[in-house]
Amino acid sequence: MVIDTHVHFNGKDLGSRDVLPGVLERAKFAGVERFIIVGYDLASSERAVTLAESDSRMWATVGIHPHDAANYSPETETRLRELATHPRTVAIGEIGLDFYRDLSPRDAQDTAFRAQIVLARETCLPIVIHCRDAYPETLAILESEAQDIGVILHCFAGDAGDAERAFRHGWYLGIGGTVTYKKNDELRAIVQSAPQNLILLETDAPYLSPEPFRGKFPNEPARVSLVAQRIAEIRSETKDAVITYTTENALRGFSRVGVNC
Repeated sequence: MVIDTHVHFNGKDLGSRDVLPGVLERAKFAGVERFIIVGYDLASSERAVTLAESDSRMWATVGIHPHDAANYSPETETRLRELATHPRTVAIGEIGLDFYRDLSPRDAQDTAFRAQIVLARETCLPIVIHCRDAYPETLAILESEAQDIGVILHCFAGDAGDAERAFRHGWYLGIGGTVTYKKNDELRAIVQSAPQNLILLETDAPYLSPEPFRGKFPNEPARVSLVAQRIAEIRSETKDAVITYTTENALRGFSRVGVNC
């Protein structure tokens, strides 16, 4: 069994009625049997929970992406808290800092990030982190505010030093299609030496298609098998071994997954 730990069925590209059934059928054929649908604003978080309610293969995360942090409000937090207590919700996220696009002011990103870490602690949920061009700031906040919370560093793009800091704290690295990209030697070196128990498989579908589909949109969960194969090659392991331990990691990291399925 493969778990795609980061997918966006809650958007129009994969979530429409005429598209999703085919996506799920191709995923099943590829051995991908469970999906964590990741929220990025209030509407997508609500949609993630609705989908997870309707399909036992799906689970939800709820949160406000740094791009939308300027819209974070007490009313938003109240609704997120309601969604976070839903039994199909397995994490708060994706949350964090994005200094590449800077679509929300950095002080607003910081405020929303810290507030959602508090929410995660209060609801006993792990956090799914989005970080782009902000690893020093993101890791500093996590080390200060999230020591007692499970952390998943989605689509990890930090350097070796960032990875070592994550490993010291027992934080998971979400590894997706970027590990297959020709010039991404640094990520492959990190994956090669990463503790086996801290690697997760993800696609970020419909984004970040792996080779040989790079640049082709939309990405799909079925292609997570290509990520698993590349990790196996990097670590001199079998693909089956990678699938086994990454699934165990996902069940541990998102502890509600697998309950009552």
